[in-house]
Amino acid sequence: MNLTLFVVVLITAILLVVIAMSIARAISPRTFNKQKGEAYECGVPTRGKSWMQFKAGYYLFAILFLMFDVETVFLYPWAVTVQDAGINGLLNVLFFMLILILGLAYAWKKGALEWK
Repeated sequence: MNLTLFVVVLITAILLVVIAMSIARAISPRTFNKQKGEAYECGVPTRGKSWMQFKAGYYLFAILFLMFDVETVFLYPWAVTVQDAGINGLLNVLFFMLILILGLAYAWKKGALEWK
């Protein structure tokens, strides 16, 4: 029974993807415009080299932002069920927060939070 259901779901998923791609290909415009092939830079033509080096600090700052953004996503379900979780749930979240605080302290010590 489970194998049959799995095969039906798999075939349905493959068919839906094929049908969606076929419809998109059938109704999409087929004209090519030179302007469509250019990189979009907020309407302003680029000057000089388009490839330039960025400081690693921008990436570190973005990764730290994502880390704490994901933290809030993981804490939300816990906050909803905090009364049912009991002391074990509280200890698990405190351990999770400890790991994140240690990560923040490490990033702070390395200077990843300094905007230079």
